[in-house]
Amino acid sequence: MTTKITFRFVFDIFAEIRLFFYYQNCFHKEAEGCKLAAVKSPEWVWKRLKEKPGQTVIVDVRFHLTNPEEGRKAYRQGHLPGAVYVDLKKDLSAKVEKHGGRHPLPPHEKIAKTLGEIGIDRYTAVIAYDDSGGMFAARFWWQLRYLGHTSVYVLDGGFSHWVKAGYDITTEIPRPVPREFSPELAKEELLDAGQVKDRIGRKDTILIDARERARYTGETEPLDHQAGHIPGAKNYFWKGNLTEDGSWKSQEQLRQHYASLDRNSEIVVYCGSGVSACPNVLGLKEAGFQDVKLYAGSWSDWISYKENPVVAGEE
Repeated sequence: MTTKITFRFVFDIFAEIRLFFYYQNCFHKEAEGCKLAAVKSPEWVWKRLKEKPGQTVIVDVRFHLTNPEEGRKAYRQGHLPGAVYVDLKKDLSAKVEKHGGRHPLPPHEKIAKTLGEIGIDRYTAVIAYDDSGGMFAARFWWQLRYLGHTSVYVLDGGFSHWVKAGYDITTEIPRPVPREFSPELAKEELLDAGQVKDRIGRKDTILIDARERARYTGETEPLDHQAGHIPGAKNYFWKGNLTEDGSWKSQEQLRQHYASLDRNSEIVVYCGSGVSACPNVLGLKEAGFQDVKLYAGSWSDWISYKENPVVAGEE
């Protein structure tokens, strides 16, 4: 009994020491920044592909909202070795209806089938990238986590940083070995319009609008038929998670970015259609916020209900 207790005590002490030096190392590497759990460098991805190719799937999610075919075209012109292409509109979204927004979530059975077809199961490490600052990669990251898959990552800096680092690209289209993906929904991560409406004015909930400032205030609205924002929402433009060169900020920088928010509050994030909100969800989680939810329908869904309140200007 004494031996077991002593061993456990030593093990716990060792774990605490390792944790201490890990954070000390992060603080002393301010220029590089403490590595993020969900965001991986090109070097890390390259090593992963070399060491565990059969246990890793690279997903190219490049997409352009105003030119939907541009992403697939770019993929054919060159992509990471072994990368499969997944289309935001065709694979990651359902058909647009009266409600649900411009990029409604598809039935989980449909996306599970798509994931299985490209070689992903619950045990596969998945790395997503785009060429848009991580906006589409973060949406893919969120969708997999919502389906219960936690080994999913975003390539830091996306395709351009991969190329800049000197790593290989190819035009070869892979033939994935199909697997079975069995989803386990994290239903607490997602809210609909009614649930968001019920939270307006609640002191324990913070609503965040991830769109650029001019869309938040209603000065301009290039995509949706009505301008403004949901009452009470704070504006945190999603690109605030990034540095000037398009890399993700460090954990400490993200903590500072979101320092004015109450860590004990429920955080609900939305954007125009549930895409650019996802980098904020990722950034908030990396900054240490525990209760972060996505309103996937976002602004385009919110204004599809005429009775929903809308605010313009600053708050």
